[in-house]
Amino acid sequence: MARRIPAVMHAIAVDHLSKRYAHTLAVDDISFTLERGNILGLLGGNGAGKTTTISMLLGLLVPTSGKITLLGHDMAHDRFAALARMNFSSPYIALPARLSVRENLEVYGHLYNVPGLNARIRELAAQFDLTGLLARPAGELSAGQKTRVALAKSLINRPDLLLLDEPTASLDPDTGDYVRTVLEAYRDETGAAILLASHNMAEVERLCDDVLMMKTGRIVDQGRPAELIARYGRQTMEDVFLHIARSEAL
Repeated sequence: MARRIPAVMHAIAVDHLSKRYAHTLAVDDISFTLERGNILGLLGGNGAGKTTTISMLLGLLVPTSGKITLLGHDMAHDRFAALARMNFSSPYIALPARLSVRENLEVYGHLYNVPGLNARIRELAAQFDLTGLLARPAGELSAGQKTRVALAKSLINRPDLLLLDEPTASLDPDTGDYVRTVLEAYRDETGAAILLASHNMAEVERLCDDVLMMKTGRIVDQGRPAELIARYGRQTMEDVFLHIARSEAL
């Protein structure tokens, strides 16, 4: 049965958000929203500001200016209420290497006060083909296995808002397709909102309801994947990405 999510207007509302480091403006006055039940793509080349934006959404960085509201909570004053209903996955952030896969999932399950934690771990292990890896130290996993563990961790608390950084990196095409199917099903069943940062443009075309294109800290365009493809007269989102990344005018 799908859970009923409390009625808030947006899962994410970002208003004139900026982050400056000394003389570098990493994020430059961006505003956007993400509706509940939707998947929003956050795209841009290296240095575009994606990681800084996600770090501010997670409360890891304090904005220089602007406001972030997540699941109806102002992150400047009530961030722990929002963080309890969120989760995050990145294959580039290592889990404690000496802990087993099960122990890692248990740690995060306890942090989120997940009821029926053992059953939830069994469910996620089956879903992401981790059952045979639960006793293995996380540091001994392959890159693809680490990605699957990171995704299982991100769903441990059944989040209402999921932030994903390259969720299918290092996965073979079959497993990547399976993970995308799992994410679609999770969104459909729970009404969760997903913010997806990805360099896999086929993945973006499949999953995203809307896309933000970032460059040098600014949002330079926004729209549904099909709208952006038509606007730039291209065939794929990869063509659109390359056009924006290489254009001096944007």
